Amino acid sequence: MTTRRKFIRQSGAVALTGFLLPASRWASLFPERNYAGGIGLQLYTLGDLMTTDTKGTLEKVAAIGYKELESAGSQKGNFYGFKPKELSAMIKDLGMTWRSAHVGGAPFTTDQMMRMAKTAEDSARIQKMAERFKNMPKSLNLKDNYQELADMAAEGGIGYLVCSSIPVHTMDEIKTAVEVFTKSGEACKKAGVQFAYHNHTTEFDMVEGHRPFDYILGNTDKDLVKMELDLAWATKANQDPVELFKMHPQRFPLWHVKDLDKEKKSPTEVGAGFIDFKRIFANAGESGMKYFFVEQDQAPHPLEDITNSYKYLKTVIGV
Repeated sequence: MTTRRKFIRQSGAVALTGFLLPASRWASLFPERNYAGGIGLQLYTLGDLMTTDTKGTLEKVAAIGYKELESAGSQKGNFYGFKPKELSAMIKDLGMTWRSAHVGGAPFTTDQMMRMAKTAEDSARIQKMAERFKNMPKSLNLKDNYQELADMAAEGGIGYLVCSSIPVHTMDEIKTAVEVFTKSGEACKKAGVQFAYHNHTTEFDMVEGHRPFDYILGNTDKDLVKMELDLAWATKANQDPVELFKMHPQRFPLWHVKDLDKEKKSPTEVGAGFIDFKRIFANAGESGMKYFFVEQDQAPHPLEDITNSYKYLKTVIGV
């Protein structure tokens, strides 16, 4: 039987432990901190640096302290001009892990891309992106190359293959997305990879009486098709990430940790905007999150910006 005196003595010991243990060990005592990796980075944030000096840029990312990486399409194709094994080896040699790769779901027309804009800043950002795409070599996409992309992910030892975006502005497009995701999920499962879909804001717009987000999650297998929740885009669409976790528990193994400027609602360094990341991270267990990646679209000073985001996140998650 625990006496009052013994309880107080034990409580005092626990409190003292909080001062003696390093932050990472103290954080691990709490059940909500059950995700697998350290602070990750979506390499899209680095823009052209990843194609002009891939290894040198990755060395700088490692020096900041990032441990987990997610790749994106580039002017040199899906993997910055490297074979999956080559890129994986380069990342591993620098003490980091390539966890996830973004690939396109289906080719977009410029008009389809512009429909995703909510503000003038969005339009300018998307227009800039469209101009970049014109100069890029044709990349593989899931609609036409799902099996090849699943096999390439397996070759690189990547745990997750993520659809970065796909048109969802009509019901025909949404139904095509469901078909593409189902085939991609099955191909990924055979290859030992998990498939997931990354949202923007448009998934929360009503289309012929349906929200694409709900329709896609409701018409795909929860084990074959997971979600990578972009916390900023969901927030910009007036969605509460924590409520989404409750609606679809354990379906969000990946997050994009992106912040939004309070006035323009445009991407900024993590911690410089208005999103309450402490509250969101406190619900990581319900979401099923395993890895998260800092992302900042069109970061004006990529290396400086990701350094600021990294420093802020250390205070949020206690590492």
